[in-house]
Amino acid sequence: MKHGCCPVEKAIKLIGGKWTILILRDLFTGTKRFGELRKSLIGVSPKTLSGRLRYLEEEGILLRKIYPEVPPRVEYTLTKRGKSLGVIIESMRIWGEKNHKQQ
Repeated sequence: MKHGCCPVEKAIKLIGGKWTILILRDLFTGTKRFGELRKSLIGVSPKTLSGRLRYLEEEGILLRKIYPEVPPRVEYTLTKRGKSLGVIIESMRIWGEKNHKQQ
């Protein structure tokens, strides 16, 4: 098998960043502003969050909408491709609930 062709490897490359799954988790509940995401992701630096959001936008996972206001308002929303990751996020949530109770 050629390196990089494994579907699992492709998925991990896309969503395997430290904060990516948690960003997606938050966006599955609806559109969020940068500040909302930052408050939810305790410990993430603004630089790291910006980088992860930029990467997800480049990959077609989310849309960034900038409103021409002062100060500028920026909102992030999942695309159709991003929403297709919902089954992974939901499976992780279910697994986490079941295994949290077993500890």
